[in-house]
Amino acid sequence: MQIIDDLDRLLEILPEDVRLPIQQHPQREELVEVVMDLGRRPEARFAGKAEYLSERVIERQDIEECIQRLGTFSGDNRAGIERTLHRISAMRNRSGEAIGLTCRVGRAIFGTVQMIRDLVETGSSILMLGRPGVGKTTALREIARVLADELEKRVVIVDTSNEIAGDGDIPHPAIGRARRMQVTRPELQHQVMIEAVENHMPEVIVIDEIGTELEALAARTIAERGVQLVGTAHGNYLENLIKNPTLSDLIGGIQSVTLGDDEAKRRGSQKTVLERKAPPTFQVAVEMASRERWIVHENVAETVDLLLRQRQPQPQIRTLDENGEVSIIRELPQVSKNDLSTSSYATTSSGSQWRASGKMQPLPVADEQQHYQEQQRYFEQLLNASTSTMGDVEPYPANGEMDNGEDEGTLYLYPYGISRHKLEQVVQALQWPVRLTKEINEADAILALRSQVKNHSKIKQVAKTHHVPIHTVKEDTVPKITQTLQRLLQMDDVSSPELANLLLNTHGKNSEDEIEALEEARLAVEQIVIPQGQPVELLPRCSKIRKMQHELVEHYRLKSISFGDEPNRRLRIFPA
Repeated sequence: MQIIDDLDRLLEILPEDVRLPIQQHPQREELVEVVMDLGRRPEARFAGKAEYLSERVIERQDIEECIQRLGTFSGDNRAGIERTLHRISAMRNRSGEAIGLTCRVGRAIFGTVQMIRDLVETGSSILMLGRPGVGKTTALREIARVLADELEKRVVIVDTSNEIAGDGDIPHPAIGRARRMQVTRPELQHQVMIEAVENHMPEVIVIDEIGTELEALAARTIAERGVQLVGTAHGNYLENLIKNPTLSDLIGGIQSVTLGDDEAKRRGSQKTVLERKAPPTFQVAVEMASRERWIVHENVAETVDLLLRQRQPQPQIRTLDENGEVSIIRELPQVSKNDLSTSSYATTSSGSQWRASGKMQPLPVADEQQHYQEQQRYFEQLLNASTSTMGDVEPYPANGEMDNGEDEGTLYLYPYGISRHKLEQVVQALQWPVRLTKEINEADAILALRSQVKNHSKIKQVAKTHHVPIHTVKEDTVPKITQTLQRLLQMDDVSSPELANLLLNTHGKNSEDEIEALEEARLAVEQIVIPQGQPVELLPRCSKIRKMQHELVEHYRLKSISFGDEPNRRLRIFPA
């Protein structure tokens, strides 16, 4: 990189006992600013440290002499040195008298645009973010030069504080062929922005320090007219703009939306959520963590949507090494099969469920078992609440030992309101130690359809008389029956291939279409819906096969609907 600072021009306005220590300082090339406050010792600030320059304190005469060597201070209390990039800012008392000066060194650094040159050439509007002093204005100046000189575009710079192109009527050579429009008063910047578009026919407009709502609205107006925008705003991260009502329009604006019951349940969120209001003014956002490390959000709309849903985006991280080479990396979430199998109980570091953050993280084995037991106890509480009128009923023993029955370890079930045929096929296919009985006094437990238990009190009275617990199934489907038996027997989760075969067996004759349809649904859930949190549409199928696909999706505790008209009616699977 080539650096031009004209430091001697800045030192000429300083008192001699302040100027000489800087001229002889070994780190003079790293000087950031010189601070002179009335009644205090002058101070030189470098990157990462500060030093006093003299034992003598600054007097009012020192400040007045410096001001006399400068041009006129503008409405924002800033002045400059003609045809340089240095900026001198004044601090004033209540009477308007200057009592302090901040003399900031301005440098033209050629080569910084290499970090995002590919994005600049696409014509997308780019927003630069970062803390003060990280180099936003320097990067903005270099981008303007490259667009004007190398890409040969009509570039107009709206330079409110003369910080991009320097003080005076003749702009600094660092901006190349780009033109510069000065602003008489800072509060009129939005008007000059619109004037630049209407009068000078630019292809690119460069703006420094967008800070008011009027300027944000003017930027949106310019972008909607097809002009490329390159601007800066104070804020370390994109989240800062989301929380800033004044500047949130730059990234599309934020509004509160009330969801319907079904949509809120599908998202796993509250009914009132925040959503992006409009397309963002800037398509690309760059967070300048340091001069050598930039975080690039290539799609601002997608990033904002993820942040509003409390998910973590995966931006590019661009770094510049000592040889001037740019490296680009992207940190993607690691999702393993173990994560998928324990996703119902996985949590993030903040304690929220993985669906809220978009990430799945496995728990340590001990914590996972403890968490699973807590979830199991919670489920049993809900189950007992649904059959609370049964009185004191002992649940099925956890160790699998029976009070009756000739085969030790075999569970005897009395089905009530459930298809006995489906129950038998599940038991036979999975080879679980379960037998069906027609006599309640021989049963270890009653497996009943939940709606039947709620609507008929007779079965509760019989169960209470025989001291037999009732376990309910929400729906008379193979996945629901399988899940209930799995909880009773404390078995491992049924694998997807086993469940697919089970569904085929319960529907009778196997066919290639059925096998293909179930495999399609399984891959869609395991490779797209769960890892990426995106809905998926399957291929059109007949009603019989769609029913099998619905049952398979229910096994993953996801929601699916059928839509479209025959013969193109098909499934749409939604993330949790």
